Amino acid sequence: MHAFCRPAPWLALALTLAAPGALAASGPPPGFTLTDDADLGFTSPDGATKLEQYMRDGGDFDVKWQVWARRGEQMTELKPEQGYPAGFRFTNDSQWLVRMQKTGSGEQDLYLYHVEKGDFVNATRKSLSDLAWAYFHSRPDTKRMKLDYHITANLMKGTEEAYRWLGVNWPNNRYLVISLSGQMDKHPKNVAVKGLGDWRCRYDLKIGTFDVPAVFAKSNAEALNWEIRR
Repeated sequence: MHAFCRPAPWLALALTLAAPGALAASGPPPGFTLTDDADLGFTSPDGATKLEQYMRDGGDFDVKWQVWARRGEQMTELKPEQGYPAGFRFTNDSQWLVRMQKTGSGEQDLYLYHVEKGDFVNATRKSLSDLAWAYFHSRPDTKRMKLDYHITANLMKGTEEAYRWLGVNWPNNRYLVISLSGQMDKHPKNVAVKGLGDWRCRYDLKIGTFDVPAVFAKSNAEALNWEIRR
């Protein structure tokens, strides 16, 4: 098992909390309209937090989306503003929230939020996907892999039940399982697509580290050699 630790996770959180406007409670600015797509609204398991997504169309493909967490009468923006709407998953205790953010065709980032003083705030200075990719490239078996497009980080289903479907017995509300994928420009002529196919790692919410449990060994070896032949 190989572990990776991001430096001073709670220091990063403190810096985020101290940033001006981090907990703005005024709601979205003029020009942003609440989407009427029911699939883009999310509610925490305890019912205390409702996520609302607002869009502004400035024309000429200048589209911006903001996400706001509503708790009673207070609203807090979940940064950053993006060019697409997002999907979300809460942990079962409603204390952690992962944003699955489309960034382009076939590409996605992840952002992690945590409840502090009753509000969801960014839990890491860098995106959770950037931290996962940094961990991936820190490992001896993966650090030389170069991906060129369709680079995506996915949160695997199962946060609510601690990934029991994987046949594991992990503590509730402790881990997130992230899968990483991407494709390469260069590959043999008899191969249509080559790259990384759903390589998995685990993020520990309690101590802010990544590792690869033994249960992922077989699928990760296959992920490193993923290709579609012509």
